[in-house]
Amino acid sequence: MALRTALAGVRTEVGKAVVGQDSAVTSMLIALLCSGHVLLEGVPGVAKTLLVRSLAAALDLDTKRVQFTPDLMPGDVTGSLVYDARTAQFSFREGPVFTNLMLADEINRTPPKTQASLLEAMEERQVSVDGEPRRLPDPFLVIATQNPVEYEGTYPLPEAQLDRFLLKVLLPVPEREQEIEVLARHAAGFDPRDLAGAGVRAVAGRDELAAARAEVRRVQVAPEVLAYAVDVCRATRQSPSLSLGVSPRGATALLATARAWAWLSGRMYVTPDDVKALAHPTLRHRVQLRPEAELEGVTAESVLSTVLATVPVPR
Repeated sequence: MALRTALAGVRTEVGKAVVGQDSAVTSMLIALLCSGHVLLEGVPGVAKTLLVRSLAAALDLDTKRVQFTPDLMPGDVTGSLVYDARTAQFSFREGPVFTNLMLADEINRTPPKTQASLLEAMEERQVSVDGEPRRLPDPFLVIATQNPVEYEGTYPLPEAQLDRFLLKVLLPVPEREQEIEVLARHAAGFDPRDLAGAGVRAVAGRDELAAARAEVRRVQVAPEVLAYAVDVCRATRQSPSLSLGVSPRGATALLATARAWAWLSGRMYVTPDDVKALAHPTLRHRVQLRPEAELEGVTAESVLSTVLATVPVPR
C-alpha cells in the first residue's frame, strides 16, 4: 500500500510542473515498473522534455538529454575511448546513455547506424566499446520522442526497432482550460528550468521502484485472461487492413503492461479491462497498415478498436 501511495505521489509531483499529461506520466511509471522503454509522439512545445525532467526529479533519478541530429555518431551516445597523454593509455569516457532516464529527442532525425547503437543499449542494457561490454545503470529507461508532422530529413524507425519500445504514447495539445493554466503559471513566475522552485520534490527512489517491480511480478493472471491477451494479438495478424500484426513479443509486452496497470490500480490480479486499457499504447506501434488501407483513411487506432470490439471477452 505504501509503495502504491509513493508512486501515485509521483504523478502529483510531476503535475506541479506539467499540466494535462497525467496519462503520459502513468505510462512512464508503467514502463519503469516493467523495465521497458517509451516512444513519445507529439508536436513541438507540449512539454516532452519538462515531463521527463519532472519525472526524474520526483523519483530522485539521474536524467540526460540527447538531441538527435543527422551528424550524430554512435560514440556520441554510448561513449568512446579517449587517449590520455599523461598515462599514454586509452580510457573510456561514458556517453549520455549512462544514466537512469535518457531522453532521446527526435530519434528519427539520426541515421540508422546511430539508432542501432541505442538499440543495443535498450535491449541488452549494456554498450560494447572496443569489444568490451559495459553495464548501464539500473533503472535504465529510454524515452524517445518523434515529431509526427515533419518527415523531411528523417529516418523512420524500422519495425524491428519500434518493437523494442514497450509503449508508444501520444502527447496531445492541452485542452483550452489546461492551456490557460499553463499560461497562468508562467505569468505567476514559473521557471521550467527550476523544478525545485516549482515545488517538485522526490517522493520515491530506486529502492521503492525495485520493491514495486517485485510486487508487479507477483500479480496473478488467470488462464482465460492470458488467452484473451493472446487472442487480441492474434486477431491483428488476421486483419485485412494490416500487412504486419502484433508479434509474440508484443503479446508479452501487453501482459507486462496489464500487470503493472492492475498493480497501480490496487489489485494483485489482471482483468480483461486491464488488457483493454493498455492495448492501444502497447500495440499501436507494433502493427503496420497496408498502403491501400492508409489511402482509405484507416488508422492503427481504428484497427485496434475494431479488434477489441470483436474479440470475445472472458466472463
